[in-house]
Amino acid sequence: MRALEYAFRHAWAGLWRSKVATVCAVLAIALATSVLGGLMLVSANVEQVLGRWRDGAEFSVFFRDDATSEQRGVVEGVLDQSGVVGGRAFVSKDEALVRFRREFAELASLASELPGNPFPASLEVRLLVAPDADGAGETLLRRVATLPGVSDVRYDRVWLERVGRGLETIRGIGFGLVLLLAAAAAVTVASVVRLGMQARRDEIEIMDLVGASAAYVRGPFVAEGLLQGGAGACIALVVVLVGYRTGMALWGESLTVAFDGLAPRFLSLGVCSAIVLGGMLVGSLGGAIASRR
Repeated sequence: MRALEYAFRHAWAGLWRSKVATVCAVLAIALATSVLGGLMLVSANVEQVLGRWRDGAEFSVFFRDDATSEQRGVVEGVLDQSGVVGGRAFVSKDEALVRFRREFAELASLASELPGNPFPASLEVRLLVAPDADGAGETLLRRVATLPGVSDVRYDRVWLERVGRGLETIRGIGFGLVLLLAAAAAVTVASVVRLGMQARRDEIEIMDLVGASAAYVRGPFVAEGLLQGGAGACIALVVVLVGYRTGMALWGESLTVAFDGLAPRFLSLGVCSAIVLGGMLVGSLGGAIASRR
């Protein structure tokens, strides 16, 4: 306990002596952590929406204009007997046109300029989540697509999986960038700690001569890195929070609509704690590297 108190007391004094270099190190960690926090904030909210859409996965069966009621009945019979359909609803051509004009009011005039009604009749099919997990939904999809009177079949989960893979790719690129920034931040911290070691070179030599343990010699420099990392991570969380609050104040309603009625949420307390601990770890690593000799 005494060694810990000694380390943090001297670490604070060392940071105060090299204020400019300390600020640079803290800002470097804050930059890396801000990128990480922003990435996790966006990723968590997009995943929330994708999860909701996956739970309510549907596919739409579009009929040709010349499809007969008998052909539609065959399609409905196949769906009902499949055992993987939780519900279905028929949407006529007129209902499809009304829905388009309601949901896309700014484009309603374009539909009026076209000859006739360009929208096909369709069946909106809701799948049971559990049966769809083993591929039964895709099997039904392929079967329905070959039935007479069917012009096209659109499966929500197909494009949802594509969006999910795209999100994973973006997330991987983002985390790669974060790792590079974290490495740069660790190097910056190590440089600042190294400057502090040079300033205290005589003191360190005396401590070595009197047989001071490694905890007393290296502890203050590791503590310097830890404090810099913690400060940078906290600043980053404040920046991300301000960005989140500003975005919600300016575009809150639009974002809620874009996220399918789910208001974007800020990072959980557990995630924020993990980010702060990560910043402290990066700083400590830089301090340990600088003081390894």
